[in-house]
Amino acid sequence: MALTGIQILKMLPKTNCGECSIPTCLAFAMKVATGQVEIDACPYVSDEAKATIGEASAPPIRTIKLGGADGFTAGGETCMYRHEKRFENQTGIAVLVTTEMSEDDIDGRIERFNKLEYERVGVIMRADLIAVKDAKNDEASFTALVQKVLDGSARASLILMSDSAANLAAANKVCGDRTPLLYGATLDNADEMAKLGQEAKAPIGVKGSNLDNCVEVSEKLLAAGLKDVVIDTGARTVRAAFEDNVVARRAAVTAKFKPLGFPTITFPCEITDDPMMEAMVASVLIAKYSGIIVLSDLQGDLLFPLFLERLNLFTDPQRPMVVAEDIYPLTGPGEDSPVVITCNFSLTYFIVSGEIEGSKVPTWLLIKDTEGLSVLTAWAAGKFGADLIAQFVKKSGIEDKVKHRDLIIPGYLASLKGELEEELPDWTIIIGPREAGHLPVFLKEWKPSN
Repeated sequence: MALTGIQILKMLPKTNCGECSIPTCLAFAMKVATGQVEIDACPYVSDEAKATIGEASAPPIRTIKLGGADGFTAGGETCMYRHEKRFENQTGIAVLVTTEMSEDDIDGRIERFNKLEYERVGVIMRADLIAVKDAKNDEASFTALVQKVLDGSARASLILMSDSAANLAAANKVCGDRTPLLYGATLDNADEMAKLGQEAKAPIGVKGSNLDNCVEVSEKLLAAGLKDVVIDTGARTVRAAFEDNVVARRAAVTAKFKPLGFPTITFPCEITDDPMMEAMVASVLIAKYSGIIVLSDLQGDLLFPLFLERLNLFTDPQRPMVVAEDIYPLTGPGEDSPVVITCNFSLTYFIVSGEIEGSKVPTWLLIKDTEGLSVLTAWAAGKFGADLIAQFVKKSGIEDKVKHRDLIIPGYLASLKGELEEELPDWTIIIGPREAGHLPVFLKEWKPSN
């Protein structure tokens, strides 16, 4: 059962030292209770209290980390539906390579893994993992393929798939500090796999034949002292995978059933041979709780919609998406280029920047931090007023980049013109268009006034 902030406070040193970057122990305890910070952030809490609080405050779906420092994280989920709170860690998208594939096929998949990435509202969208399958049950070819993948992609987190614990152990040694998922635990080899997971300090993937069998294997691993697990219920139809994912999530979140309190891994690549159908299956499983999905290959036209779906599902509905406050040079501006200012709401930024880039007019775009609010909302909330805009313009360094002193403001802020002229006496305030779609014509006609 989760601990309250007061219960956690009783186990803290109560020194209010602030070394955790939070002013008081009470405030820190409240943040730990709500999952906003980890108990490890306190440098003086005892190991006993750390273990007690950590176990009590752990999410019902255990957090699993793969790869190195910037690797992949799955799990950590606390709710059934995003509107209840938020979904924590994005579904991992993996591509499968096997020891039976030709060198060209393997090289192509690794190349596409590295190459296919897209930017959307300031977020880089790309695949996360490469699943390496020991299809021949041969240690030498398996470890050689793992090494090839490691050499071919510096950022890929790995899933090592084999029925042999010995082969997995050998391949894991090749991985070094890039912690892989060791997939292949069954009832027959659960004890051996649990020992391997503890020695390698790596998560173990359960290879179930059905949901009940998956629970048995998971319970056996837990009884052996293993904590980090990823579960495969064995479902190889859309309906079965969908149902098993829902049952597992509900059992973990609602009933706190520990044997299913782990991220799931699903295999659209084994459900169908049709790439289009595989993408459709993947879209269902991303929406319904898969921690990792494994695809047979990566194709840009099929991958991009999955990235967008994932981005939308795992965006926190309680926090607006923003871009950083800064000066953004678009299409190579110089000292005679126009200066445009707007807010840091990501949608506003990408619409405005898209129109400017489309106009091919070199422009300095100033993005003011308005805490993710749009232009009019930010103005109404007092976060995009003349004084704040003036402060930003002065400290931004734009005055060193242009010879003129023209500042183009959004048309909806026309009422601020007089105040801005008082705050920025050296600048000429120009009222721009209300709609971003009118910016290209406006910028092409703009001439410096001073």
